[in-house]
Amino acid sequence: MKKLAIIGGGIIGMTLANYIDLKKYSITIYDNPVGQATKASAGIISPWLSKRRNKQWYQLAKDGAAFYPKLVQDFDLAANVYRQTGTLILRKDGELEPLMALAKERKQAAPEIGDIQLLTGEKVTEKLPLLKTASALFITGGGKLDGASYLETLRQRAIAQGITLKTAVVQLNQQNDHWLVNTQNETEAFDAIALCAGPGLPHLLQPLGFTTDIRPQKGQLLAFDTPYKKSGSWPVAMLDGESDLIPFENGQILIGATHENDGGYDLTPTTEAFSQLREKSVPFLTESSFFEKYPANYRVGTRAYTSDFAPFFNCLPNNPTAVVASGLGSSGLTTGPYIGYLLADYFNSGQQDWLNYQKTINHYLK
Repeated sequence: MKKLAIIGGGIIGMTLANYIDLKKYSITIYDNPVGQATKASAGIISPWLSKRRNKQWYQLAKDGAAFYPKLVQDFDLAANVYRQTGTLILRKDGELEPLMALAKERKQAAPEIGDIQLLTGEKVTEKLPLLKTASALFITGGGKLDGASYLETLRQRAIAQGITLKTAVVQLNQQNDHWLVNTQNETEAFDAIALCAGPGLPHLLQPLGFTTDIRPQKGQLLAFDTPYKKSGSWPVAMLDGESDLIPFENGQILIGATHENDGGYDLTPTTEAFSQLREKSVPFLTESSFFEKYPANYRVGTRAYTSDFAPFFNCLPNNPTAVVASGLGSSGLTTGPYIGYLLADYFNSGQQDWLNYQKTINHYLK
């Protein structure tokens, strides 16, 4: 049996671990959860109407969303982890009909979009009572994922299967045909390695002679405790102006997230983020005092971004025993589980069915 080390216990690393054939590999996950993007995240699984021009990214995001029914079944995800409740997309009236035409066009290759409806006035408020009466496009295929709950579900599953989890900062070396994972207390040799450390990837690869096109981005979400106890069945809403409203179970309403390129690894909650999210969201809400009326908790994490805002996952150049994955950005909850699954399939079968999703690895590693 071969030994596999997974560096990073976020959405890619934990999904990868749970899809590995444990008859072929014994697995150790090394995780440093401080600032982890997935643990701080909650998001919308609804990529189909993105205006991004990167066709490879869209193919990955589309297939990542289509992967969710299998993910839910394989890992028995509870409703408080993932739930398909549909997506409301709020735009100015003149923008909704072209958006509806785009939805119908993309549904031909992505039936997961579900039903497409143009809603006006009270219909929007009926579906999501926090929203003012306004026009919106509604697609039934959209869903929502709570990142922290997803990781905890997979963590417990991994422990039950005998996978070893260690909390540690690591350094890497190669010795002959083995990878050496060094922590403060020990060194262990592995036959293969998966580097899924998000914005920490450059630190891991630098001693091996690589520079990595990854930069950190701070993201802040606000989680409000409200009395709307039936909120779990409400759809998510993409508000006009890069803010999302995500209702979860038992009245927890999330609004976010910020994209702070100069925030780096700073995990301090800020009043600036509160003000920014309030300014973007309040015009759409029935309660103008929503941000002051309900208690809010911050969720703060660090995303990994590439210069072209596209994720990458591949083998290290000229080394089939090591895979790397990073750069998920703000689409990590949509693309991350599918990337983890594809990398697990590589270790299980040797197949690489991923080249049509991204540029070659030398665009990101030098």
